[in-house]
Amino acid sequence: MKKITEIRWHGRAGQGAKTAALLLAGAALKEGKYIQGFPEYGPEREGAPMKAFTRISKSPILIHCDIVNPEAVVVLDSTLLEVANVTQGLGDEGILLVNTKSSPEEIRERLKFNKGKVFTVDATSISLKTLGRNLPNMPMLGALIKANPLIKLETLLSSVREKFEKKFSSKIAESNISAIEKAYEEVKLE
Repeated sequence: MKKITEIRWHGRAGQGAKTAALLLAGAALKEGKYIQGFPEYGPEREGAPMKAFTRISKSPILIHCDIVNPEAVVVLDSTLLEVANVTQGLGDEGILLVNTKSSPEEIRERLKFNKGKVFTVDATSISLKTLGRNLPNMPMLGALIKANPLIKLETLLSSVREKFEKKFSSKIAESNISAIEKAYEEVKLE
């Protein structure tokens, strides 16, 4: 892992981008890493475009600003591909992960993105099947860990279980675990 790994999340308010960014950071903390997880939004209502950020490092993180050159970009809603420059700042080795039924090749062509790696997963369908509602953040976490193994899947699952069982029923916790595992298995790379 590089000194600091930076991830930018693109979503719509209410889809769980902030929660995913914080859950990933919390799981990395369980592995003894230094972390930051934070959102960027104003007074937006549900459905408005927003961003969230995660930093993970083996050393203390001394910067406190938005992420402009991420190693990975996670897009929770493919309609944002039309309204936001999601690949901005993504380097030659960067990872683009999109919630879509489209193939990675189709996304690469659609965005004219000629570098890095493109991954896709139908997180919407997975969340509808496992959670009973369109909340793609948990499947996208699973897909991200498969695309870029920043932390162990087992650490993420135990962290999510621990946090969710404090607030929700064990059934809800297990549904979210199932969504993560299913996306981890189904994510596609071109």
